[in-house]
Parts: sequence; structure tokens; C-alpha cells
Amino acid sequence: MRVMALDIGKVRVGVAVSDPSGKVASPLKVLPADVVFNDAPEFRRLVEDWEVEQLVCGLPKTLSGEDGPQAQFIREKAEKIAEARKLPLAYSDERLSSAEAKRILREGGNDEKSMRGKVDMIAASLFLQTWLDAQG
Repeated sequence: MRVMALDIGKVRVGVAVSDPSGKVASPLKVLPADVVFNDAPEFRRLVEDWEVEQLVCGLPKTLSGEDGPQAQFIREKAEKIAEARKLPLAYSDERLSSAEAKRILREGGNDEKSMRGKVDMIAASLFLQTWLDAQG
């Protein structure tokens, strides 16, 4: 089962997908948030071309495990996206995924400017992999 993960932000949305067996996550791309929120053709094509069967969105949690301040915004957007694409929706704890993505990019020799567009899709792939692993 192919799964797509979205790291939803107010400006950008990081996109990652799993392999067809639903075992390995890979970063895919970063889209402007309005393209995803408005179910624009570019986003619809991505979902169709990758034959996505499940949507997983990162949910920001505090270090104590409570929903973070952005959680309600994320839930509202995620539900609208899932409904528009008629996909089942799950959430994954995205705590520290952006920090880990930045660390990975820095180790790869990226500076802050070159990391800007990449962090979101790498973060999406990190929390997607955690979600996939939890599915067994």
C-alpha cells in the first residue's frame, strides 16, 4: 500500500511517499501550501501518479506528548485534504522531525539557505518512516 505523508505548514507542505509495499519512506518534494490546501491540479496529479492509498500527516506534539499550538490548524487542513482526495487519514507524531531533518542536511554539506526548501520533505519522510515501522 502506497502511503503519502504531508508535513503541513502555513507556507509550504513537505511531501514524502512510501514504496508500493509500504515499508520504506522517501522524500518527494515541497509544494506551496495553497497548492495542497486548494487541491490544485499539481497536487491531484501527484496523488494520482503515485497511486496513493493512505495519507499520513505530521501532528506537532509538545515534549510532554500533548498537542502543540499548531495541532488544530494541522487537523483542519489534513481533514480537508483527505476528504478532497477521498483518502483515509492517519497522524504521526512529528516531534523533532524538522530538527533531525536539518541535522541530516547539515551533515550532507547544506547551508541554511540551501536547506530551506528541503527540510519539510525530509521531515515528512522521517515521520512517515516512523509511522510505517509502527504498522508492522
